[in-house]
Amino acid sequence: MALIYTIPQNHVVLIKRFGKHSRVQRDGLRFKLPFIESIKKVYEWEGVANKNGYFIELSEQQTDTPPRQCQTQDNVTIDANASIYWRITDPVKALYDIDILPKSIADIALNALRSNIGKIKLDQVLSERQNLNQRIAAQLVETASKWGVTFTRVEIQEINYSSETAEAMMQEMTAERRKRALIAEADGEASAKVTRANAEANATLIRAQAQAEAMKIIADAESTYISRLKENTSSEIAGQIILSQKYIDGMKIISNNAGDKVFLPNSFQGMFEISTNNK
Repeated sequence: MALIYTIPQNHVVLIKRFGKHSRVQRDGLRFKLPFIESIKKVYEWEGVANKNGYFIELSEQQTDTPPRQCQTQDNVTIDANASIYWRITDPVKALYDIDILPKSIADIALNALRSNIGKIKLDQVLSERQNLNQRIAAQLVETASKWGVTFTRVEIQEINYSSETAEAMMQEMTAERRKRALIAEADGEASAKVTRANAEANATLIRAQAQAEAMKIIADAESTYISRLKENTSSEIAGQIILSQKYIDGMKIISNNAGDKVFLPNSFQGMFEISTNNK
């Protein structure tokens, strides 16, 4: 590399002097001393977060991890991978405190992914993916500070499982739907019974209130009638008249059906005679 060079924007170069780190050069026109200074190269990064093997990028990077086999809390084996978004904040740490930074980032992210998946069940892995992403990112914070990087976010890309697991999940979903349908049917039937019971209770209450009101009206009418009789006759004669009317009303009810035989009481005629004689 030439003694005078231009560093692209948002990139840095690490200068070594006699094999030891000397300084960090930022973007712009820069130079190095011949023979005693050299540039730290990162060809083993394979083009990740660098250009030409020595211009270190400070912009956000994305690393896609390979699939890794994980075991859930309910002993289901799945294959999962993730995308890690990160950027270098301290290039000296990133180059000197960790060997091959991009590879180490992928490895630590996969270890965190496997560790967190092992703490929850399969249905939680599938339904709470966002929470799982946040837990993995939080677990990487401590390591990030040691390596001079910042993890901005982690996103689980794919979760694959065997056909046997998929079939078992389908059966479980079918059973759950059937359970919900039975519960809904039972709730509906119970609600209908309550509605019918309430309706019957209300109807009974209305009939009772109507019957009580009718009886009160009849009682008031009879009381008025008896008072008028007593004003025009004696109390004894008024009682006999009322009793005769009760007999007549009762016979009307008894003889209402033409097919029934009606037996008149022996005292029936006598009652009318008493009433007539009193008059």
